Amino acid sequence: MRLVFAGTPEVAVPALDALIASDRHEVVAVVTRPDAPAGRGRRLVASPVAERAAEAGIEVLKPAKPRDEDFLARLREIAPDCCPVVAYGALLPKVALDIPAHGWVNLHFSLLPAWRGAAPVQHAVLAGDEVTGASTFLIEEGLDSGPVFGVVTEEVRATDTSGDLLTRLALAGAGLLAATMDGIEDGTLTPVPQPADGITLAPKLEVEDAKVDWTAPALRVDRVVRGCAPAPGAWTVFRGERLKLMTVGSVTDRTDLAPGELAVTKKAVYAGTGSHAVELQWVQPQGKKPMRGADWARGVRIGAGERLGE
Repeated sequence: MRLVFAGTPEVAVPALDALIASDRHEVVAVVTRPDAPAGRGRRLVASPVAERAAEAGIEVLKPAKPRDEDFLARLREIAPDCCPVVAYGALLPKVALDIPAHGWVNLHFSLLPAWRGAAPVQHAVLAGDEVTGASTFLIEEGLDSGPVFGVVTEEVRATDTSGDLLTRLALAGAGLLAATMDGIEDGTLTPVPQPADGITLAPKLEVEDAKVDWTAPALRVDRVVRGCAPAPGAWTVFRGERLKLMTVGSVTDRTDLAPGELAVTKKAVYAGTGSHAVELQWVQPQGKKPMRGADWARGVRIGAGERLGE
């Protein structure tokens, strides 16, 4: 099939690579978000998908909105058979959805209908899911509600951050998306409607969602830290300034600390929660680089009874 691939961030690149490598399909163009400011200089930078497509000599389309007439006209000229999508980042209007003969097929990083929305991996970690996965489905106008072509499953490990899990799902999902294109092309795949039960939503995590509640149990604190890594990044407040929490470790034998209360030893720094303490393994003070929690604690000279939180 002639494919137009839509995607933007680094997590979409493995799927693009898998389709470029396919001997059954041709990626004739890529649709991605417009160049965005990045870095200290805030200069405009192309998306990872745009850069990879340019390296491969593939036409890159960067519409400000996918309903722009110039973009729709070019898409009609290209006349793709199917448009595979991975984390494109914009809603597709019906006028665009109707152009390819086999529609737009999205690779979504959850086992639908669980975790429909922008942040399925983060919400799976936050919820403590033991198993998650990726799904390919036919895009409709609803939010991730279209019929499903196929799935792969992935175990959520006890120490997984969202970044860790997403990296594995991007690789496994790339193979699933390529296989889905094969099945659509040869007529062996028919999408199956999603069940009406088990629908959960996964909206984008905002900075405020990543604020640690020290009255919550240690298990919840750990999930927030892992689920919000690398973005938006779990955080708390110490002496009026934000302190980013990179990793924490559970300390089940220490229950003497009040929520947020800090205790320092020669090798570690601990914080109380609603259950037992956690060790602050890696932190990032405001305006500084990440550092070991014990090194941070020695530098700020924590006094008796000092606490995290407002």
